[in-house]
Amino acid sequence: MKNYLKLLGFLKDHKKLFSIAIVTLFISSLFEGVQYTLLIPLTDRIFNKKQIVFPNEIPEFARNIIDKLNSTDPATLLSILPWLIVILMIVKHVFVYLSSYLMNDLSQRVIRDIRDKLYAKIQSFSLDYFSERRTGELLSRITNDVAVVENAVSYGVTDLFRQSFLILMYVSIAFSIHFKAACVIFIILPMIGWPLSRIGAKLRKLSKRTQENMADVNSILLETISGVRVVKAFSTESYEISRFRAKNQEAYKLRLKAVKRILLMNPITELFGLLCGIAIILWMGKQVMNDHLSFGVFAFFLSSILLIISPLKKLGNVHAMTQQALAANERIYDVLDQLPTVQEKPAALALSTIQENIKLENVSFRYEKEGDAILKNINLEIKVGELVAIVGPTGTGKSTLANLIPRFYDVNSGRVSVDGKDVRDVTFMSLRSQIGIVAQETFLFNDTVGANIAYGTPKATQVDIEQAAQRAFAHQFIVKMPEGYGTIIGDRGFRLSGGEKQRIAIARAILRNPPILILDEATSQLDSESEKFVQDALDKLMMGRTVIAIAHRLSTIKKANKIVVLEKGNIVGLGSHDELLSSCSLYKRLYETQFAV
Repeated sequence: MKNYLKLLGFLKDHKKLFSIAIVTLFISSLFEGVQYTLLIPLTDRIFNKKQIVFPNEIPEFARNIIDKLNSTDPATLLSILPWLIVILMIVKHVFVYLSSYLMNDLSQRVIRDIRDKLYAKIQSFSLDYFSERRTGELLSRITNDVAVVENAVSYGVTDLFRQSFLILMYVSIAFSIHFKAACVIFIILPMIGWPLSRIGAKLRKLSKRTQENMADVNSILLETISGVRVVKAFSTESYEISRFRAKNQEAYKLRLKAVKRILLMNPITELFGLLCGIAIILWMGKQVMNDHLSFGVFAFFLSSILLIISPLKKLGNVHAMTQQALAANERIYDVLDQLPTVQEKPAALALSTIQENIKLENVSFRYEKEGDAILKNINLEIKVGELVAIVGPTGTGKSTLANLIPRFYDVNSGRVSVDGKDVRDVTFMSLRSQIGIVAQETFLFNDTVGANIAYGTPKATQVDIEQAAQRAFAHQFIVKMPEGYGTIIGDRGFRLSGGEKQRIAIARAILRNPPILILDEATSQLDSESEKFVQDALDKLMMGRTVIAIAHRLSTIKKANKIVVLEKGNIVGLGSHDELLSSCSLYKRLYETQFAV
């Protein structure tokens, strides 16, 4: 029940539209129910010329209408009947159209809101969240899970109210015509709920497994399409096809199991309806034969009971749809209820432009609570204007140390500060707006070259973009592209070489013009000629700025004011190039094996 209320909670921002939609649903259901059932006694009066006889006491206004019909000539009633049918049909369809349109509008607004909330929530998560979850799984939450909820809101909620209104109306008619018979029928009818609830519970479990399976399918699609070069290079097309087929077959089996259970609902409801109909005929048929009840009224009662079957069947489908939506809703709220591990404090301060230094004081960090420490008791001061190079073997924590400065992660102990202010006490925007990052693995968006360079600097002009590209030595190859700066570069910059992508990323950092630069092996993708040009551009960019460079090239290291040598999460050397050659055996070994030409 709690999960269902959470699902309906998405409607709370649209109460007015929801209320209007329910009113139109009620009116359309009213006309849908009465347009044929009320005509049965009337046609019996017209064509059989028999009085309309009710066995029960009915309200005065209804008795007056019946007396009027009984006293009116059948020929006169026949002339009125076609116009009555037309009017009822027009009014019904006007309100059916309005109710359907409003409910669809409501469902689309709800789905829009859910997707907005999910995307905003995902964007608020820290980097550790994405390292623990597959991208395809997150995509599945926003696409497949939300689509299931959409069906439940657009069709499920509509049918829930419409069919409930119809059942209520038919039940009211049945009780007004023959109270005792209706009591017996509606004692038997609720027995249908037990098998439907059992089927619904199974459907919910199957739906959850189906959504999880679709997340696996999405992950395979995303990985193999984005990594198509690797697939082609290793000739693993057959392996990937068989892997996809296995997951797709699993999805097929799960969906078929759900279909089997959904299809059971119709015969179950029809069987109960048939039993009720037989009971009515056997009981009330004698009253018609003895003239204690007119045939038109009997048919009116019987049709009211039998017409309940269709709404019941649709409510069974609504129940199945709702169970599937509840399973999807759990997965949606699994994201929405998750809290980011790195959060901005409510009273966070705006950090002014760096003036003095960046400090790491007794910093220790691990990615998992029970995992091994990546960094241990790190103490480091980076003064304004310094170029600090970080070197060390692979997996020793170089990139992790750099990621703590823009607060992509929070330290487990110690603190990281800028000008004496703990980064945990300042706003994300004021901290990260001062930092430009050029990573080893360049990510570009499926957009124009110009848009990728201006990313994060929305007010940049075309002149600014071109100047940044020139300083990054990217202008030369950009102007040779089909549309120049307006060329779409494909998913992840698919149309560009590694060196070209890196230079666009460097141009992006140049355009942002931040006081702090983090270069994570920024020239690693460049050939020797490109590296020379880009290194010159970086040298100009680094002047007067604070730079943290994770380096593997000797040219970068020699220019550093200080070099930090990391080994197994510890600082084992700190000083200039010449100092470390004589004082740090690890640095000397790295220099001789990696840096020396």
